[in-house]
Order: sequence, then C-alpha cells, then structure tokens
Amino acid sequence: MATSDKSEEDSSSSSSSSTPSSPKSIYKDPDDGRQRFLLELEFVQCLANPTYIHYLAQNRYFEDEAFLGYLKYLQYWQQPEYIKFIMYPHCLYFLELLQNANFRNAMAHPGNKELAHRQQFFFWKNYRNNRLKHILPRPLPEPVAAPPATIPAQLPAPPVPATTIPATSATGPVLSPMQYAIPPGPALAKNDMRNNSMDRRKRKKEG
Repeated sequence: MATSDKSEEDSSSSSSSSTPSSPKSIYKDPDDGRQRFLLELEFVQCLANPTYIHYLAQNRYFEDEAFLGYLKYLQYWQQPEYIKFIMYPHCLYFLELLQNANFRNAMAHPGNKELAHRQQFFFWKNYRNNRLKHILPRPLPEPVAAPPATIPAQLPAPPVPATTIPATSATGPVLSPMQYAIPPGPALAKNDMRNNSMDRRKRKKEG
C-alpha cells in the first residue's frame, strides 16, 4: 500500500510539473486608478520647478535606472487626452529635457539651476506682451505722402557784355533842381520894402 501511495504522489507531481503555470492575476486599482492618476499628475507638475530638479540631481535620483524609466513612462502626459489636466505646462518642457543625460548632469550644479530659474522668470514676464503681438490686429500702414514735384533747376542767365552807351547831347538848358518846385505860370512879383519907401518920398516932394 505504501508503495502504491508513493507512486501516485510521484505521478501527480510529474503531471503538475508538466502542465503550464496558470497566468498571474493582473493588479487592478481599487478606485479604478484615480489615486494613481492624481499622484502621477502631482509629481509630473513638480518638474516645472528647477529647484526640485536640482534636488533630484543632488540626491542622485538620475543615476537610478528605474527612476529614469519612470521619467520616460511619464511622457504620456504629452498626449491630448492627458495634457488638458496640466496646470503648469513648463513641467512637460522640463520632462522632455530630462530625457537627455547632459541636462540631468548639468542640473546638479547650483549655477545652472539659477540660470534655468531666471530664464523661466523672463518667459513669464514677457509672455503676455509677446503673445499680444501675434493676437492683436496690426494697424494699417499710414499712407505715404507723394514727394513734391521737383522743379528743374534754372540755369543762370549768361552775363551781359559791357557796351558803351553814347551820351546824348542836351537840346535845351539844364534846369536847376530848385526850379522844379516852382509851378508853371507867371512869376509872382516880389515886394521890395526899399522900393516902396522911395516911392513914398517922391510923392511927398511932388506934393
């Protein structure tokens, strides 16, 4: 009986080993992945902070192959059905840069961290003005006034040759300038006081 029982156990063990193993049960989140979605959304948005990336580089997270694989996996947030949940879009830009080993090594230095932070600040500062330049309609160009018609330059008159003008002889006596002020007509008699006194004396003697 013992031998028969042993043979049955051997046969059962051999049959079990020959049959393929049943597939493992796939893990399912109890809340349909809601908690996992929120955790990955929070982590990927933390990458928008250059100081946090500097912290990961200082603590050698980027030397872990599993962590680098996780960063590569998080790139699904760039798809349209997930990107609508992102509130800090700079995180996707830094997530793309973190796929480069040179950028990961550079962010370990404080100077590079400050440089990335300043560039990010300048982008926020000037983004609205740069955006409005492409959105607002541009004013129409002002009409350009027609240039005035150019007047052809006149050539200077040729010099007149010097000629001798013959002097004409005067036909009559030359008048004095004082005579032009006397109106034409008979000259007025002048009253001579001495002539008048001599006439009075003659009359007295005759009388």
